[in-house]
Amino acid sequence: MINNDGPHFGDALVLVHGSKPVVYNNPGKFYNFSAAEMHGNNLNLTECEVYQVEETKELERPWRTVIWESEMRTELIESIKSYKPSVSSVSQVRVLLIGPAGAGKSSFFNSINSVFRGHVTSQAISGISTTSLTTQFRSYSLKAGREGKPLPIILCDTMGLEENAGSGLATDDISNILEGHLPDRYQFNPSAPLHSEAHGYCKSSDLKDKIHCVAYVTDACSVSIMSTKMEEKLEATRKKVNLMGIPQLVLLTKVDEACPLVTEDVRNVYRSYYIRQKMQEVSTRLGVPLSCVVPVKNYSEELELDPNCDILLLCAVQQMLRFADNYFDEISDQLSNMEVKE
Repeated sequence: MINNDGPHFGDALVLVHGSKPVVYNNPGKFYNFSAAEMHGNNLNLTECEVYQVEETKELERPWRTVIWESEMRTELIESIKSYKPSVSSVSQVRVLLIGPAGAGKSSFFNSINSVFRGHVTSQAISGISTTSLTTQFRSYSLKAGREGKPLPIILCDTMGLEENAGSGLATDDISNILEGHLPDRYQFNPSAPLHSEAHGYCKSSDLKDKIHCVAYVTDACSVSIMSTKMEEKLEATRKKVNLMGIPQLVLLTKVDEACPLVTEDVRNVYRSYYIRQKMQEVSTRLGVPLSCVVPVKNYSEELELDPNCDILLLCAVQQMLRFADNYFDEISDQLSNMEVKE
C-alpha cells in the first residue's frame, strides 16, 4: 500500500503490472495517480515497491589516468595505425566480441569505424531488440579513412548470447570461431552448430585465422540484473577461452546511460563512484581482474564525433592490441621451447 501523502523527494516508485515494471521518478513532488495510471484499469498489479534514489557520488580524483587532449587522440590513432603483431605470420589482430543481445557489440565496431572514418558510421546492423540483430559471423576489417589502408585489427562480430537453450550463439560455434573454422558471413543456426563435415567449414586454419583476443561486451545498465543463466553461459565461454590461452577483457558499454555524471561529461567516467562499482561488479561476475574491464561509450544518437568519446574508444582498442601481444609472446615462447627440445 502507498501512504496517503505519497513518496517524497529521493524516492522512485516502481509499479509492477504482471511482469512489466513501470518506474515513476518525481523528485521533490508528491505522486498523484489516476486509476488508469495506478493499475492500468485492471487488477494485475502484483507488486508495489519504493526505492531510495541516492545522489551520484563523484570521486575527488580519477582512479585511472586518461589524458583528455586532442594530442592524445591523435597519438592513439597513430599508435594503432602503426601497430605490427610480433609474429610475422600475422598481419592483423583478430578480436572476438561476445556478449548478450543488445549489449553493444555491433555498435562498438561502428563506433571504432567512425573514429577512423572521421564521421559517424553504421556499417554493422545495430539497434534495440530483445533478440540478436546480428545473425551472421562477421569479420570487420577497419580502414584509416575511406580510401585508407586496412588497420592491423579485425573485429569479429557474433550473434548475441541468449538465456534460453537453442537460441542465440551456440557454445560449439564459439569454439569454432576461436579456432578459425567459421567463414565470414556464416549464418548462425542456434539449434545446429557448424560441424566439421558441413559445407563452408574451414578445416585447416593458421594462426592468422584464429582469435587472438576476446572482448566480452556488457551493458553497464544491466550488470546488476544479469540472470543466472546468462552468467553460466559467459562462464562456460570464459573456460573455453582460458583453455586456449587467449587473453580476455570486458567492454563495459552504455556508461553514459548508467550514470548522470558521465551523461554530463564522458571525462567523468573514472570519477564516477557508481561506474567504478559497476566495473567491480562485472569483474566479480565474469571472473576477470578489474584491470581487464574497460568502460566505453558507443555512438548511438550522435551525428558528429566527440573527441573525448573517441579517446575512450581508442584506449579500449589499445588494450586489445596489448593483450594480443601477450598472446603472441606466449606462442613465441612455446615455439622456442619446442625448438630447444628438438
